[in-house]
Amino acid sequence: MEQTHQEKGKIFDLFRSKYARKFIGKYKWSYLIGIAILILIDTAQTDVPLVVGDTIDTIAEFLGGAAQGGLQNLLTQQVIHLAIIGVIVFLGRIAWRWFIFGSARKIERDMRNDLYAHLQTLSAGFFQEHKAGEIMAYMTSDIEAVRMVFAVTVMMGMDTLTIGLTTLYKMMTQIDLTLSIVAFIPMILVAVTTTFLGGELHRRFTRRQEAYSDLSDFVQEKLSGVKVIKAFVQEDKENAAFEKTNRVTREANISEARMQAFMFPFMRMVAGISMAVAIGYGGYIAILGRITVGDFSSFLMFLNMLMWPMAAIGRIINILTRGSASMKRLETVLNAEADIFDWPEAKAKEADKPVEGSVEARDLTFRYPGNPEPVLKNISFTLKKGQTLGVVGRTGAGKTTLVNLMLRIFDPEKNMLYIGGREIHSIPLEQLRKTIGYVPQDNFLFSDTVSANVAFGDRTKTQTDIEAAAEAACVHDNIVDFAEGYETTVGERGVALSGGQKQRISIARALILDPEILILDDSVSAVDTDTEEQILHHLKETRAGKTNIIIAHRISTLQNADQIIVIDQGRIAETGSHDQLIEQGGIYADMYHRQLLEKMKKEEYAL
Repeated sequence: MEQTHQEKGKIFDLFRSKYARKFIGKYKWSYLIGIAILILIDTAQTDVPLVVGDTIDTIAEFLGGAAQGGLQNLLTQQVIHLAIIGVIVFLGRIAWRWFIFGSARKIERDMRNDLYAHLQTLSAGFFQEHKAGEIMAYMTSDIEAVRMVFAVTVMMGMDTLTIGLTTLYKMMTQIDLTLSIVAFIPMILVAVTTTFLGGELHRRFTRRQEAYSDLSDFVQEKLSGVKVIKAFVQEDKENAAFEKTNRVTREANISEARMQAFMFPFMRMVAGISMAVAIGYGGYIAILGRITVGDFSSFLMFLNMLMWPMAAIGRIINILTRGSASMKRLETVLNAEADIFDWPEAKAKEADKPVEGSVEARDLTFRYPGNPEPVLKNISFTLKKGQTLGVVGRTGAGKTTLVNLMLRIFDPEKNMLYIGGREIHSIPLEQLRKTIGYVPQDNFLFSDTVSANVAFGDRTKTQTDIEAAAEAACVHDNIVDFAEGYETTVGERGVALSGGQKQRISIARALILDPEILILDDSVSAVDTDTEEQILHHLKETRAGKTNIIIAHRISTLQNADQIIVIDQGRIAETGSHDQLIEQGGIYADMYHRQLLEKMKKEEYAL
């Protein structure tokens, strides 16, 4: 029994939400004005049946000879009365829509802003657990479901309450009490039925939203990888996989639709029963003379007005159920806390002083949450300001994890990593990340112009700055060959560009900031060796006195670095300059000789 009460309560979870109540407080005056106008026009509408009934009785008396003269004046008064009601209703409906629906749209806007802003504060771990399709469902259909509560449910709820109570009161006091009770008895079925069905509707809508999230994520991921799908001729298999995911979504939608398919016709059936009872019993007492023909006509009009509130109850419960389920889903995101944040020592007065470009790791060890095995083990090195560090190692050795810790994308333990001589947690996150220019492996570009992508980190940069950064990244000549030059739109994730062009634009995006520390994470792998040499030469010229960290698989990329570390299975296996590592004859030397042999074979084949 306790569980049943809990399920019933879920329908109204939205109004228990502190987050939802914040918006109710923010826009309360708009809602109060809108509700007041709504009550005014609903009350005015309930006068219509009485006016019509009085008119019918007057005409009947006149035709029967009981009334003499004045009919035309009376009819004129009644027409004016109805016209006034019509004007009030017309203007009132425009006004309450402005206040109620307008406020709901503002709430929708505010919620999207809040959700997007909160997502920006969350750490990388959150986005590993929650896929893009799921987040898109929150931003679209879930917020839309909540908006419907603040708009349609408020309107329908007040409509139902005002018209229902006012109509019942006038039916009982001005027509006939017994007739009103008899006609209303079948409507008790509505309250009983919706009480039992509300919890089940809540569960079915939640399943529908989860299925929608899965479908959105599937489509987004597969469309992003459509080139790979075509290259491996997997269209048929992906179509079959989509059909399976779509079938689950369809079944969840149909499950909810079945419930609605029962509820709405049920409401109308109850309203029809009430009308049948009213006609039968009302006609009987009208024949007996207990009520007039005009009263009987008024009563039927009142009962017809009650059909709207009865039909609306089912829709109100449906919208409330959806909104409450969606608000619960939204709150799981809004209540999620970032696990990467400014530590107390980063909020000291001297915390925002400039950060120099030195980097030091002291027995740096790191394991991902839920993984007992460390990815990095006792990593130690010192990189002075102005030096270049080369990092090399096999795939999966932990190279990218190392730079993610420098950026605090993931959090290292205290006293293991120092930037500019300061323990990394003592540096505010914003300042730390502004100190470091990062070119990631995936070279993500936004669906915008080339100029906008290069200047992404600082929108105040001039076109001259943008072009200078592009020249340093050896991509300027490619850009000017585009049909629209720097105003060319690169497409989603840079789909209109080659891999090498994306890499070099990503490098330009970091170079334009002139950061104290520049990290290139395998960022020249897609360019030829000649272009690579030009980029490295420009880096040496433009970044004199600044620190560079270059991760690469090609030894040619690293051989001029001041210091090179070789990471193997999470540990530093070797360290030294290029010549020193060659002399050691270890992993680095083996990689160097194999790559040299491959280069010689390619040159021989070219001849």
